[in-house]
Amino acid sequence: MKVDSFLQYLIPKDKKFYLLLEKASGNLVEISHVLVEMVNSPEEKRREMIKQISHLEHVGDDISHEIFHELNATFITPFDREDIHALTSALDDIVDYIHGSAKRIELYKITNMTNDFIQLSELIEKSSNELHNAILELRNMKNVSKIKEACIRINSIENHADDIFDNSIARLFEEEKNAVEIIKIKEVLSSLETATDKCEDAANILESIIVKSS
Repeated sequence: MKVDSFLQYLIPKDKKFYLLLEKASGNLVEISHVLVEMVNSPEEKRREMIKQISHLEHVGDDISHEIFHELNATFITPFDREDIHALTSALDDIVDYIHGSAKRIELYKITNMTNDFIQLSELIEKSSNELHNAILELRNMKNVSKIKEACIRINSIENHADDIFDNSIARLFEEEKNAVEIIKIKEVLSSLETATDKCEDAANILESIIVKSS
């Protein structure tokens, strides 16, 4: 038995969910950081970073499957199993949209990383950090205000992302004359913006957990 597996075995079942959710949000932070690195890197370095993103997407899937397995095997959970399932799915969705954005950049052979790509990626990273910090506070619920404040900031970030997306699409239609390029760039921008929507979904689930625990 591996050391990690042995330590997992010793942790009480209900406490495992905190650790696993922290692993999921930690993986989200890592993949969002690689995304920001990718859009800020020269073209020749992007392929390796896209591979890293693909690997981290698989890591996220494994963590999600482990959480779902524990939900099926555990009678007592630290908070509603529906909320654990919803939060896990929301975190996984963010990771999937980050991965999807990176893959589209590669498959569509988009070489010019515009400021809109960079800004949206940075907002995803900010929201991911906020989510991770909020999830770390779930263990004892002593700093509920920190979770609330993180959720408020995530909502604000999502609104900012909406503005960037709307303005970038308007500018794209005005400046780009190649219809194929419009479609490719719009799909990537849409995927990045949707990732911020999914961050807000996760924040809403955290707020629900807080309300039920108060």
